Amino acid sequence: MISKELELYYRNMYRMFASDGWKQLQEDLQDNAAVINSVELTKDNDDLRFRKGQLAVIASLLNLEAQIEAAEEQAKEAAEDEEAEET
Repeated sequence: MISKELELYYRNMYRMFASDGWKQLQEDLQDNAAVINSVELTKDNDDLRFRKGQLAVIASLLNLEAQIEAAEEQAKEAAEDEEAEET
C-alpha cells in the first residue's frame, strides 16, 4: 500500500483535473501553444529558444494528468512488490 501522504497527493491531483478551472486552463494552454509555435512570429535564435522553452512547459502541463496516472500506477506496483517480498 502506498503512503497516506502519497494517496492524498494523488486524490488532490485527480480532484484538480476534474475541475472546470483545470479544463479551462488546458484549453488556454492549447490555444497559447498554437500561437507560440508559430515560426512566422519568431524574431531570432534567442526568441526561438525562448519559445521552445515555453512549449516544453506547456506540454508538461498538458500531459500532467497522464504523468500523474503513470506515477500512481508505478507507486502502487512498487508497493505491491514490496509487500510481496515481505511475505
